[in-house]
Amino acid sequence: MGIGRNVLSLSLAVSLVACGGGDSSGPTFGGGTPTPTPTTAGCSLSERQDFAFAVLDEWYLFPELLDRTVNKNAHSSVQSYLDALVAPARAQNKDKGFTFITSIQEENDLINNGSSAGFGIRLGYDTVNNRVFILEAFENAPAFPQGFDRGVEIIQLGNSPSTLQSIATIMATEGPQGVVNRLGPSDPGVQRTFVIRQLDTTETQVTVSKAEYPLDAVSNRYGAQIINDGGKLVGYINLRTFIVQSADADLRAAFQNFRNQGVTEVILDFRYNGGGLVSIAELMGDLMGRNTVGQVFSRTILRPSKASQNSTELFEAAAQSIQPTKIAVIGRGGTASASELVTNSMIPYLGSNIALVGANTSGKPVGQFGFDLAACDDRIRAVTFQTTNRDNNGEYFDGLASVMPNTCQAADDISAQMGDPAEASTAKALEFLRTGSAACTPITGKPGGGVAQQAAEREILQPDTPSAVQREIPGLY
Repeated sequence: MGIGRNVLSLSLAVSLVACGGGDSSGPTFGGGTPTPTPTTAGCSLSERQDFAFAVLDEWYLFPELLDRTVNKNAHSSVQSYLDALVAPARAQNKDKGFTFITSIQEENDLINNGSSAGFGIRLGYDTVNNRVFILEAFENAPAFPQGFDRGVEIIQLGNSPSTLQSIATIMATEGPQGVVNRLGPSDPGVQRTFVIRQLDTTETQVTVSKAEYPLDAVSNRYGAQIINDGGKLVGYINLRTFIVQSADADLRAAFQNFRNQGVTEVILDFRYNGGGLVSIAELMGDLMGRNTVGQVFSRTILRPSKASQNSTELFEAAAQSIQPTKIAVIGRGGTASASELVTNSMIPYLGSNIALVGANTSGKPVGQFGFDLAACDDRIRAVTFQTTNRDNNGEYFDGLASVMPNTCQAADDISAQMGDPAEASTAKALEFLRTGSAACTPITGKPGGGVAQQAAEREILQPDTPSAVQREIPGLY
């Protein structure tokens, strides 16, 4: 193969670096001599922009959609320059913020160490009523033991008790970014005071300090379980992210349990999963490919001038693997990249026995390589490849709903935990597995759309300028 299994990454903001290196003929991942080699070793804005242009000029997946007339001197940052260069691709919905600059150190720490600094909560906001809710909480993070969990509403927020302001006021006057700004930088020791409202309407005031915590890809509370649905055992796996290496052990343990219990029907809950490492996506495919070893999982396609590095990924044997007969994938607008790759790759093998449940997904059938300008701690994440499934299908830039054999509208019910059979999306997934497409009202519309009340539903609270971890785990603070 032209590209090794461990060097690719697909995510809302990817990481194709580290974790196994790469083929010597390909670009450098995670350090070493940058590819392409910069003409200078300096870190002035102009020199960094030159490096960014050289990367895109040689590697960008859509060379015909690169605006080479952009004047770099008209831009005060590398990111602004990148945005201008790829604007034609963005206009065609093919590069929706997927090409960007990030920190080498910050991204490598995320992938290799699987940790982050913050409160450990993923936030969503009500676009109509100016409210902010907890979508999920990481168990080993500072906020969870102080009462933050799925469905809890943040009523007030401030740097201290004396500076508390209502979320409604902040949202009305400054919009969602006003809330983001008040949450502060992702540095250990940063402290904020909250007034939170539990599902039972109880309100409490708490002060929480940000700290380093492990990013557990699969929750120990609800992330992997077997649901008894009227005597039938259904495997449920909620993967928060593909970006941390620890997901490997979590997935193997979950599927070993599924295999031990004879599970053949599975719910994959990717509703907030923005993607991550392709190697983890391929492992998940292997774990669902007991009878398809040696058959095509996915294909990776680069621009014509780099076609020698195109590759085909096959299902590989895994001791913990099962062979699902039905799969329900829970997704929403934040479901992207590696999550979509896994789903699309299973379609040829499941046919009418696979469904997307919830709402339409992001629409990211492309991935990035990382190109390092090490002296400046710059990593350019450039869209460089597209993935397709066995049948060469991979044109889901408008979301997976356009290519899925079955789609089923369902709300994201934050009044119940994910994986609870009473939670709306989980319940609809179980219903599809039980009765097939007859249970479904099809998903329609743009990514994230499809539910009747979608206009009033929550959106993930994402900063205008997300950190490396927020690109991979949208809405995390």
